Amino acid sequence: MSTPPTLPIAGNKPKELSDLIACIKIYHPNADTALIEKAYRFSETVHQGQKRSSGESYFHHPIEVAFIIAELQLDTTTVATALLHDTVEDTVATLEQIEAEFGPEIAALVDGVTKISQISFQTSEEKQAENFRKMVFAMAKDLRVILVKLADRTHNMRTLQHLRPDKQARIAQETLDIYAPLANRLGLSAMKRELEDLSLRYTKPEIYYKLVAQVNKKLNERDQYTQDVLAMIEGALHEHGYHNARVSGRPKHFYSIHKKMEKRDLTYDQVYDLTGFRIILETVEQCYGVLGLIHSLWTPVPGRFKDYIAIPKANFYQSLHTTVVGPGGEKIEIQIRTQEMHDTAERGIAAHWAYKEGKNLNQEASKFSWLNRLVEWNKDLKDPNEFLETVKLDLFSEDVYIFTPKGKVIEFPQGATPLDFAYTIHTDLGHHCIGAKVNGRMVPLKYKLKSGDTVEVLTSPNQTPNKDWLKLVKTSRAKSKIRQFIKVQEHESSKVMGEMILEKELKKEDLKFKTLMKEGLLDTAAEAFSLKSVDDLLSAIGYGKLSAKKVITKIPLPEKEAEETSKETKDLKEQKRPLQKIVEEASKKSTSRQVVKVKGIEDLLVHFARCCNPVPGDSVVGFITRGRGISVHTRKCPKIFDSDPHRLIDIEWDMNSVAERAVKIRVICEDRPGLLADMSAVIKDQHANITRAQIGTTKDKKAVCLFSISIKNLNHLSKIISALEGISGVLKAERVQKKES
Repeated sequence: MSTPPTLPIAGNKPKELSDLIACIKIYHPNADTALIEKAYRFSETVHQGQKRSSGESYFHHPIEVAFIIAELQLDTTTVATALLHDTVEDTVATLEQIEAEFGPEIAALVDGVTKISQISFQTSEEKQAENFRKMVFAMAKDLRVILVKLADRTHNMRTLQHLRPDKQARIAQETLDIYAPLANRLGLSAMKRELEDLSLRYTKPEIYYKLVAQVNKKLNERDQYTQDVLAMIEGALHEHGYHNARVSGRPKHFYSIHKKMEKRDLTYDQVYDLTGFRIILETVEQCYGVLGLIHSLWTPVPGRFKDYIAIPKANFYQSLHTTVVGPGGEKIEIQIRTQEMHDTAERGIAAHWAYKEGKNLNQEASKFSWLNRLVEWNKDLKDPNEFLETVKLDLFSEDVYIFTPKGKVIEFPQGATPLDFAYTIHTDLGHHCIGAKVNGRMVPLKYKLKSGDTVEVLTSPNQTPNKDWLKLVKTSRAKSKIRQFIKVQEHESSKVMGEMILEKELKKEDLKFKTLMKEGLLDTAAEAFSLKSVDDLLSAIGYGKLSAKKVITKIPLPEKEAEETSKETKDLKEQKRPLQKIVEEASKKSTSRQVVKVKGIEDLLVHFARCCNPVPGDSVVGFITRGRGISVHTRKCPKIFDSDPHRLIDIEWDMNSVAERAVKIRVICEDRPGLLADMSAVIKDQHANITRAQIGTTKDKKAVCLFSISIKNLNHLSKIISALEGISGVLKAERVQKKES
């Protein structure tokens, strides 16, 4: 590959560069300013002439992103990456050029940010899942990539007003769904609050501006109340010798107020704890001492005390939280922490990186158990939808913290059960779990664990997993292990069933299963279907993926065994035809009657589910049953959502098939003479046949007619319904998909 040409460097140094370097020097006096200056000028040059939607120079954006990274006090490499993050995607610069100018580390970071920037989360669920997967791996490889991306998204949200309303709503919703939860998981509280408030402004502007107006209306009143409470806290602290304590009060951010109103169905006037108070102290001992002092001043609200110092959150967050009944009977929330805890609360993972301690950001990132969990468990998750479920569970849910009997703390997503706990300890413990003792009390498997619970698992050698367990567990590890167990069990069951089906079919041809096995002829048949073993072949027959007749066509039988010998039933010419040819023709006759097909598989055993009664044209999916072949369902059928995803198979209608399907139509009409005859005539005119009719009347003198008719496809059905609704006196005509009781 030829070396890209070196780009010219701008000669004038804008004053913004000195501001950026000054910001970096505050926390890193020995910073490599030459690297920052070089990245600044390179970015300025390649972005020259580009404009943002606001009309300002595009270069303003990478500068702002770099300032956000500097405010997080990250290393010069990350600041340089922020300055260069859009160069490969939006300018003539190439990745090879970035590597030549700035080295492989910065090039890898820029490449990572570029790839995440190209990810779209407004896609189909499967594509979205794959995009999540890419992002998680980029994070796991180097956490600085996602920090630059979060800074990039933060500045874009700050300037979102310059885009079209539809783009504003889309980007804001993506921020709320993906990037705000990520900031939360990384402990970036300040960034998370800003992203949530800005997202609310563009996703629900009417709610946002109403909240702004309500807050402003009572601003002076709230300010006075806040000052009074601060004075009371400060007075008590000084009186008891906490002279270095710092106390502050700030209003809750708009998004948190909105969520509280929405969750509890409250009006704004009913939300009392609109202001949060924070006390920052020097030591952990002082934190607990001040907690007692606050509880002596005001009555604590039961159940609202949380100790995140003893049990930190997964993002390293530590603080004491308590809610008390303050002056005027208002509930106020107070957070008590040290300065180091406060830095971690605001800057998360970035606060754990420090030059003087020689720490490496990615070494610190390895402590993020949720991220390690995602990467580790993803190795076993081949289904992209399972991975999407994993991300939602492990990334976007709050954690609960559970104790083992020996005092070890394990974190779980909210809603986790004793089964999740058991599978986290050991797979066999999960497989045989029958219940648990939580805090010494017996609880069922469906019990939802709460922070602080101590769990002891109860087992039985006779217990084994079942499908209902999938509805009880929340962790992806538990779901994966249960599905794996069920899959193995079903594989064994389907193998036994497949052997029975094949043996029965072989007997019709005077062939013996054991003989074919001994001679290795079934191995050859398995290879013909690209299956690894005879067990897999038998399992496919048992599941209904393959028919026994089709398998027989792939068995290389000697000609003498393949000939028909019954003179009573066949003429001489038919006797000499190989069995394989006869079965092939039978298979062709069978497949010509099929109205659905699976890519790469022929001669399927197919039946249509009565729960949703699919017709040609419906979007359908196949469910592999035991021994009854493929059950065809509509993709919206509720039963599919509760089904084992491993047994779902993509199918499509064979539109060349002329087979008709029965469908039910409900017609609600006036109860007038001759209307039934008119409806029958219309259905006949549409070349459809009524196979059954059921008529009834309602209390309000309406008639309800249920027709079972034979149709060709969905388009045919639509024409029939339209024609029926065109009849005078017909109020409504609709398809009935649910099975009538």
